[in-house]
Amino acid sequence: MIRTVIIEDEKPASRKLERMLGEFADIEVVAKIESVEEGISWFSENEHPQLIFSDIVLGDGLSFDIFEKVPTKAFIIYTTAFDQYTLKAFKLNSIDYLLKPILDEDLGAAIEKFKSFIPSDNSVNSQEIKQLIKKDKTTLSRILVKIGYNLKIVQTHEVSCFYSENKIVYLQTQERAFPSDFTLDELEDILDEKTFFRINRQFIINSDYIKNIHTSPNYKVELDFQPKEEITVSRDRVKDFKDWLVN
Repeated sequence: MIRTVIIEDEKPASRKLERMLGEFADIEVVAKIESVEEGISWFSENEHPQLIFSDIVLGDGLSFDIFEKVPTKAFIIYTTAFDQYTLKAFKLNSIDYLLKPILDEDLGAAIEKFKSFIPSDNSVNSQEIKQLIKKDKTTLSRILVKIGYNLKIVQTHEVSCFYSENKIVYLQTQERAFPSDFTLDELEDILDEKTFFRINRQFIINSDYIKNIHTSPNYKVELDFQPKEEITVSRDRVKDFKDWLVN
């Protein structure tokens, strides 16, 4: 049997996932956890399972906080309504990332992926797993931003650029600029490279919002929506920038 733990703060979602997992004869749910505090306590005191299904945004924090406090060798399949945490998820033992509502076929595929990582002798080639995860990684399509005490979902196709200012990375939309939890290096890894390009250390731009490109004396880009600061392509990025524009 595959010992499994569910981390989910919404009881209906937890019960539904448990029912879905009940359709798999070789999976046993040994615990259901509803908060970061409960998760830290449970993983500190109990034998860790082989597989974890975990929501990310819990009532008292992010489930990542559990595994940063109590490291685990268990494989994690994240289940969430938001895909903005993809990069961090894959750094924390994640083998898949299911967006809610979870479909039967997606759940089945994720479980089969987990099983494929466990050879018959129960040995694990961690390097091979990392390569498979990297190959399967999806691109970021929406971002959760905080406005005061409210949360807002911003689709990445609405973002004209991401830029760094005073050590904070902002995303610019027609409406306004929103602060994010990302670094530009992280965004480079998870944005669609056909649409987004990092033109210098401070800016990643979206090709759909390019209004004009000046080539003299430097390559300067004008976007439909942008901060007041001038956006210039770094000299060492000019060739890659021109190749990106036509590919």
